[in-house]
Amino acid sequence: MDTIEELKYFGLTGQEATIYVCLLSREQLTGYEAAKETGISRSNTYTALAGLVEKGAAYVMEGKATTYVAVPIGEFCRNRLRKLEQLRDDLVRHLPAKKLPVEGYITIAGEEKILQQIRNMIDEAEARIYVAAAPKVLRGIRPELERALARGLKVVVIAAGSFGLEGAILYRAKYETDQIRLITDSSRVLTGELAGDPPICLYSGKENLVVLFKEALKNEITLIQLTGSETGR
Repeated sequence: MDTIEELKYFGLTGQEATIYVCLLSREQLTGYEAAKETGISRSNTYTALAGLVEKGAAYVMEGKATTYVAVPIGEFCRNRLRKLEQLRDDLVRHLPAKKLPVEGYITIAGEEKILQQIRNMIDEAEARIYVAAAPKVLRGIRPELERALARGLKVVVIAAGSFGLEGAILYRAKYETDQIRLITDSSRVLTGELAGDPPICLYSGKENLVVLFKEALKNEITLIQLTGSETGR
């Protein structure tokens, strides 16, 4: 994902993001100068600059000519995140609570969506988490796993390589794969691979699938213990 696409996640349009990046590289610019440097038409440039000011990404500098200065990227992002958190809390208070149904089988496609679902499952777990994944995936969800450990949850990790997580029970798999297997509270399962195009995982709370994966992980852990690959806490 490039910078312009990343800025769109913070509420900027494509043209606003382009002009914002341009402003960051200059002390200040007039609308005419911003249009000239970005190649965006003057009318669209002034519309985008007004949007940047409204969204807290730029300030207006009054003088002989009206100029614009970019709000530092860290400050802009913090302000947007703070506002989004306030809006989230308001929505949670006023809208009906709903979770994904667990009795069926839900297909989740796309690496980012899969990782988001993994993070949500870990954050919502109440007692136990069993996860088997490649170290690169585990590193991406480390903050959620650390929060789970801090809450006193049992966390069991199966991974190849040198991935470490203080407080978790670690088992060393012999081979690294792109397969992901996650069970939380013996009630929800997510499984699939990140190697596909697009990556696809299956999410479910169906009892037969949960039991099947619990047994598969139990057998894998037993085999690892027999070969002496358990690393403990």
